[in-house]
Amino acid sequence: MLGMTPRAIAACAASLAVLIGQMPLRAHHAFAAEYDRDKPITLTGAMTKLEWTNPHARIYVDVKDDKGEVVNWDFELGPPNGLMRRGWNRNSLKPGMVVTIEGFLSKTNPRGANARAVKLPDGRQVFAGSSFDTGAGQDESSSK
Repeated sequence: MLGMTPRAIAACAASLAVLIGQMPLRAHHAFAAEYDRDKPITLTGAMTKLEWTNPHARIYVDVKDDKGEVVNWDFELGPPNGLMRRGWNRNSLKPGMVVTIEGFLSKTNPRGANARAVKLPDGRQVFAGSSFDTGAGQDESSSK
């Protein structure tokens, strides 16, 4: 930037700010912006994938619908750091494990929900780090 006047530097900074402002950003959202607390859901199915990503981990589960067709559901979990504090890790669930997930339906995704608790095949129920904390579902791993 040698040889640039303060006015030129300011113009470059302003241009950069405009360009950055035009970039699409994936903002973190509040629970109520995407999920409906008045539409709880409980589904059981085989886990197909666990994404250990920020800002939220995700679990995908194959569930049979009313017609007997298999539908893949997308459940948002808490952030990986929060899940690790609750005893989870990226290997906690394996593809094919049958789990029961309690959560709240998405307002925008017909096959999406925010997970509150996950019941494991051995009967343990673990808190999923939902951004909507009802106080229930805290580590209930001792209840079988």
